[in-house]
Amino acid sequence: MKIPKSLKKSMLLLAALTPLSVFSSAQAAEPVKACFVYVSPIGDAGFTFQHDKGRLEMETALKGQVVTSYVESVPEGPDAERVIREMATSGCKAIFATSFGYMNPTEKVARQFPNVAFFHGTGYKSNDTNFANYNARFYEGRYVNGIVAGEMTKTNILGYVAAFPIPEVIQGIDAFTLGARSVNPKVEVRVIWVNTWYDPGKERAAALTLLSQNADVLMHHTDSTAIVQAAQEKGKYAFGYHSDMSKYGADAQLSATIHEWGNYYTESMKAVLAGNWKPKNIWGGYSVEMIRTAPLNKAVPANVVAAVQKVEAGIKANTFNPFTGPIKNQDGVVVVPAGQVMTDAEIGKLDFFVEGVASKLPKK
Repeated sequence: MKIPKSLKKSMLLLAALTPLSVFSSAQAAEPVKACFVYVSPIGDAGFTFQHDKGRLEMETALKGQVVTSYVESVPEGPDAERVIREMATSGCKAIFATSFGYMNPTEKVARQFPNVAFFHGTGYKSNDTNFANYNARFYEGRYVNGIVAGEMTKTNILGYVAAFPIPEVIQGIDAFTLGARSVNPKVEVRVIWVNTWYDPGKERAAALTLLSQNADVLMHHTDSTAIVQAAQEKGKYAFGYHSDMSKYGADAQLSATIHEWGNYYTESMKAVLAGNWKPKNIWGGYSVEMIRTAPLNKAVPANVVAAVQKVEAGIKANTFNPFTGPIKNQDGVVVVPAGQVMTDAEIGKLDFFVEGVASKLPKK
């Protein structure tokens, strides 16, 4: 039977306007493809490892309904845009872009593929149709780690290897400092910027420089295990990040802030499969188990363990926020009055160091 031209046009228009949430029965019969973009190698610990762990958890939970693929070590910028677009054209119905620098490329490609669900990890952009933002409140774990660091340091100098001077990283530095100084007001934190998320050589060099400056506890916001390894070699302390990194420094690692993405990925894909997914921005911490604290080193005294557990419980119950005043900036000016709590919007745009950070932010 020949279909009239007018009906053809109507059918084509209907297909073009079909909402993202509607899947045909033919589509539903086949597993939905979810694709992941990673900024560094997966390895066996670190940022990308935790995202891939979440991917595998989701794939297991939704076995037969979802199949996944990934591309690792994708640089931020034009390469990311190319990879994300190729995923969209190759049948990926959900794309998870897992690094801050993927934000603009993801936003651009999302506009071009309205029937694909896009999820961007970290960053701050999203839209109301097919582009969601998700992140974890890493700073909560940093504050808790800071308490341990403040109690365990002998030199009162803490070192921090940091990637880029963006709010997410500044939040961690400030929270770590606030946590440390809540138990030890003599502490100072020294920061070295490496301007990369993942470069074990640069990370190690920065760690060794901080140790040479008499830092005896190290923290980092980078992706590799180099900092924990350097501390182990030099007989100093450090914190893992993203993953429990104790196997790289059983004596050195005091604890770690661990990221958990599996539940978020699973629930997101359940919504896509059900046909009722809508973009929703998520910023979760201890209370929704998007972060957790690794077991404390046996060298940590019992009273410090108890203090950590008390603060964790307060954060989980939303009765305590690490960014509760009084907070002074590093020039000694009160920026958050006593009893006042910074809003999510203020924390999300954080662009200053608190009192106790000895280093200066790079000039813009």
